[in-house]
Amino acid sequence: MNTIQFYGADWCPDCRRAKAFLKENNIKFEFIDVDLDQAATQRVESINKGKRIIPTIIINGKSHTNPNNDSLAAALGINEDYHIVLYGADWCPDCRKSKSFLNDNNINYQFIDIEQNEWSIPIITKINNGKRKIPTIVINNETILVEPANEELRQALQLDEVREEKVFDTIIIGGGAAGLTTSIYAQRDRFDTLILEKKTIGGNAFLTEKIENYPGFTSISGPSLMDKMEEQARTYGATIKTGEEVVSFGKEKDLFVIKTATKEYHGKSVVLSTGSTYRQLGIPGEKELIGSGVHFCATCDGAFYRDKDIIVIGGGNSALEEGIFLANFCKSVKIVHRGPKFSASETYVEKLASIKNISTHMNKSSLEFMADEKGLFKELKVEDNETQKQELLTADGVFIFIGLIPNTKPFADLVELDKRGFIKTTGLAQTSKEGIFAAGDCREGAIAQVAAATGEGVLASYGIKQYLK
Repeated sequence: MNTIQFYGADWCPDCRRAKAFLKENNIKFEFIDVDLDQAATQRVESINKGKRIIPTIIINGKSHTNPNNDSLAAALGINEDYHIVLYGADWCPDCRKSKSFLNDNNINYQFIDIEQNEWSIPIITKINNGKRKIPTIVINNETILVEPANEELRQALQLDEVREEKVFDTIIIGGGAAGLTTSIYAQRDRFDTLILEKKTIGGNAFLTEKIENYPGFTSISGPSLMDKMEEQARTYGATIKTGEEVVSFGKEKDLFVIKTATKEYHGKSVVLSTGSTYRQLGIPGEKELIGSGVHFCATCDGAFYRDKDIIVIGGGNSALEEGIFLANFCKSVKIVHRGPKFSASETYVEKLASIKNISTHMNKSSLEFMADEKGLFKELKVEDNETQKQELLTADGVFIFIGLIPNTKPFADLVELDKRGFIKTTGLAQTSKEGIFAAGDCREGAIAQVAAATGEGVLASYGIKQYLK
């Protein structure tokens, strides 16, 4: 349960102040008098490196030494008109998005990490009718938001819409490796950049557990690499807004006008680095079971399947890479591929032979996702492409890695696309519309690799510089 242990003493003025604050805000806590409990005194000294400092307040396992009321409000999600609890996890992209929105708007919230506080899992499961969805945000113990868009949060908290008056040299739509690199190079050339990212910074690379082919790193996690890029962009002065999805895009006189659900931005140039989305199979049961056992991101949802059986569908680098990652903590991994041979690089194929809890099911087409009586994924129906024999593969969850679709549909009437939906470019990443550039996985001819995306970001930055001059 959501617990608070308050170590203090009746004679302590700060303890009296902190207790009064908690009571005024209807926060329940356990008060432990260090004058009466020797073990409590020893714990306080242990927490504070030998010093006996009170009040020492433990909130869900995290200690706060003599916190002022503002610090307590921030830790407990106490605001003037509402109390906010956000259930999530550090690896969850949507959780990071919601946290960024609350931080940007100076909203206090209590973050409950479901992996460190197992008592919270039944709470979010009950709220979501048996599904483990995060972020789940509870406002004043009555309003519940599940995986909310920033606009939903804004409306629930009754925040005013804000118009951004500043004019940026370039507005970058998409905060993956290409967008971040464009910003880093543009900022170094003293061009003021704004990055608008509808989810979380890092794009698909952020969702990759391990990257082993990025120059300078034998092995690095996707989140770590993207965090480094984001930190570098911010260090050079970039403005970064997450949870900002573009709803309209136009031009007034010499400025591009970009509107999101909450704000309006103005820029002298624009870079489209919107990346790509995981391709779906389009078979029965898939749409209904997404989030209920069917997933597209091992880094995001793999932790829910520790010591359980899963299926991975696909035969390329992503499928094998994520399958190997999942095998580290899942009981078993069945890899299903429609072809007789994997299309992944030999490095990944060779690794499979040494992993005992991975089995392969080759030349089999996925036909249907089956659910149990609770509406959760139970089985995958497959068919052998040679014999046409069908069988059911049972597992607790399934992860699909069968390719990517460019996120360019909103710009179809703005810039020229090829038959597959990728943005056509010439020269220094220039699109068919003057002043608009494209970089990364959304661009025609792009290679879906982080190293390639950073190179495209450099190219786009040079296009911007030439255009603005």
